[in-house]
Amino acid sequence: MIYGYARVSSKKQLHGNSLEEQTATLTANGATCITAEQFTGKTTSRPKLQALIDSLQAGDTLMVTKLDRLARNVTEGIELIRALFKKDVKVHVLNIGLLENTSMGNFFITTLLAVAELERSMIIERTQAGKEVARTKAGFREGRPPLPEKKLLYALELLKTHSYKEVVDITGISKATLCRAKQKYNGPRP
Repeated sequence: MIYGYARVSSKKQLHGNSLEEQTATLTANGATCITAEQFTGKTTSRPKLQALIDSLQAGDTLMVTKLDRLARNVTEGIELIRALFKKDVKVHVLNIGLLENTSMGNFFITTLLAVAELERSMIIERTQAGKEVARTKAGFREGRPPLPEKKLLYALELLKTHSYKEVVDITGISKATLCRAKQKYNGPRP
């Protein structure tokens, strides 16, 4: 049986990596049972993937659209794929091909996962470099910009006649922010 696995790190994935696109691609390529989850690739604890791996039997095929949907670092990826090979499960990566438990197959996996890890590290380095440049500019502030005081005061006025949920819907300000603002402007609760 051919099982598909689709994963996104966040709900706002780039074109070609959304759960819907991955699922459609896997289905079009013969996957009959697809497991999808939103979980960061940084962590190795992905409950749905683990449940899928545990259910796979000899002769099954695990299909993914790209290798980095399974793992983001070389060590985890190699361990995962070798564990599947030991169970006599084939791994079909659509943008690469069918990976088999051969010397060439293992070399190919190691090389590809190393490239994926390098790409991820370079993204982190570029992000950090961008933050360093931004920190040198006048007026830089880490995190989200503060809400205008006028908007907060308006939201606090609304709280007098509306529920928190209604004020959140009207203003777009989170409940946590509203609570902090209420405490700041009205003082702590008795």
